Amino acid sequence: MNRPTKAIIPAAGFGTRFLPQTKAMPKEMMPLIDKPIIQYVVEDLVRAGIKDIIIVGSSNKRSIEDHFDLPSEELLSNLRAGGERKRPYIELVEQIANLANFIYVRQKGPYGNATPLLSAAHLVGDEPFIYTWADDFFTPEANATTQMIDVYERTGGGVFACKRAEKDSEYDSYGFAAGEPVGDDLIKMNEVVEKPGKDNAPSELAAVSSYLLPGSLLGYIERGITNHTDGEFTFQPFVQQMIDDGHDFYAKEITGARFYDTGNPLEYLKTTLDFGLAHPDFGNELRDYLREKL
Repeated sequence: MNRPTKAIIPAAGFGTRFLPQTKAMPKEMMPLIDKPIIQYVVEDLVRAGIKDIIIVGSSNKRSIEDHFDLPSEELLSNLRAGGERKRPYIELVEQIANLANFIYVRQKGPYGNATPLLSAAHLVGDEPFIYTWADDFFTPEANATTQMIDVYERTGGGVFACKRAEKDSEYDSYGFAAGEPVGDDLIKMNEVVEKPGKDNAPSELAAVSSYLLPGSLLGYIERGITNHTDGEFTFQPFVQQMIDDGHDFYAKEITGARFYDTGNPLEYLKTTLDFGLAHPDFGNELRDYLREKL
């Protein structure tokens, strides 16, 4: 089996829940303290051994390309003028461009999460790959991508990264894995039930954030687009087709990490506070400030 070395990140959305902030700045570039959200996702991929990161975007996402490019000479000149005090920033911004090989593709096709896969299929071929969102993620201390790759190397199957539901409302927000438990934190799936509600959920494992997908899925999607006429074009029905055809897929609960969804303003604010409170330089001061305000 080939260990995955490529990842696709869809980044063509308009981030309408954050307007007007996202009118000129992509939601993926909204900051968590001193890094944009997408950089946390990229760093997680790189630590797991991903070399090529394909970002599927649109015309309003140029700042993502600029962020992962080499720093401008204007910025470097400004930092050099700051002397030794600013030298660490030079190394910091130069390292970003060397995290991985970045490839940028414009999204073309109908609305839905299968379209970015279709747009990047020619760059992936038959290889297994990671498909991951840029606005939700697991914290890095227990690398979620590595956990998915470990399951793939043991089983040869596709893998959905999952969290165990904690609130009743989550059963109305995510797809839940159905199938046979093959370990304390692993299910061999026969179906993913979308937004079933707590009473009808087949398990507590909600599919979120990331997927390790076989390259052969792209063939199913390419054939499926020829029959698509209306509605959202999603990849999950093609995964179901593969399961029905005898391919293996697993739901893996990501352990040892916390899941954050920054896709709406309240959850983004909560995430920012948590990251701020954990910051080694000013976390304690922020905690004191919050105590004073509350």
